[in-house]
Amino acid sequence: MKYGLLAGLAFTAASHASIDLKVNEQPLPVTVDPQAVAKIPAHYKFVEPGTLTVAISALNSPPLALLASDNRTRIGSDPDIARLLAGSLGLKLKLVPTAWEDWPLGITSGRYDVALVNIAVTEQRKEKFDFATYRVDSLAFTVKSTSQVQSIKGPEDLAGKKVIVGSGTNQERILLGWNEENKKAGREPALPVYLTDDASGNLYIQSGRADVFFGPQSVAAYKAALTGKTRVVGLGPKKAYVATTTKKGNQLVYALQAALDGAIARGEYQKVLARWGEQGEAVAQSEVNPPGITY
Repeated sequence: MKYGLLAGLAFTAASHASIDLKVNEQPLPVTVDPQAVAKIPAHYKFVEPGTLTVAISALNSPPLALLASDNRTRIGSDPDIARLLAGSLGLKLKLVPTAWEDWPLGITSGRYDVALVNIAVTEQRKEKFDFATYRVDSLAFTVKSTSQVQSIKGPEDLAGKKVIVGSGTNQERILLGWNEENKKAGREPALPVYLTDDASGNLYIQSGRADVFFGPQSVAAYKAALTGKTRVVGLGPKKAYVATTTKKGNQLVYALQAALDGAIARGEYQKVLARWGEQGEAVAQSEVNPPGITY
């Protein structure tokens, strides 16, 4: 993932700088896909008949999810992917803003049909959920633009630093693993800083209450390009895939996979990623339950 880091980050920053939020408030057209519709399991009962109920992030985390200018409508790449899925399957769409901590129970209890909360495939999650991939998962380390930190490549670069991570995320697992390596090497571990909203993260970085933000690369690049107040100084060490997430064994995942593959073939998927500056994270086809991250 670190190969071509500077070139990749420059490309991503340029992509995000050209995003037109007003234009992106308008939904893209979606074609009903008969092949995908045919794969909806006959026994499956949607949360609401004729509607795909999708959990999306309640946080303001552009380009993944954010509020439109009416301060009510959810837009972003994940809501757009949700519209692709529902439209391809001939269903209405209901978006449910959801905290990261709540999506697992929401899926297992039947509150949502699908979760799209930038969820990466892991071997542990595959025990309870089915996945259909729709984006490459890249994580990034971000610092204040005036920070003395120039590069983060391994555990030693985070020794003694205060690092913002989300609880229960892959980045938390990576950070805790690096902390163990630092302890074994006699170095001071990093201090995880757990925050639940984007505004607090920005405040902590700018005020010096935290040194590093470790989270989705698309979000990090977006902030750096639009405000200039932060810099991306490294990428996470593991490759993973972001995927639609459904309850294990209900077979809906194959309809979602077919919907994504159809959208890729028609070029509708590529338009979604391009208008949010995420074309560098595109997949050639959707995979069901690929090998996930292990720790």
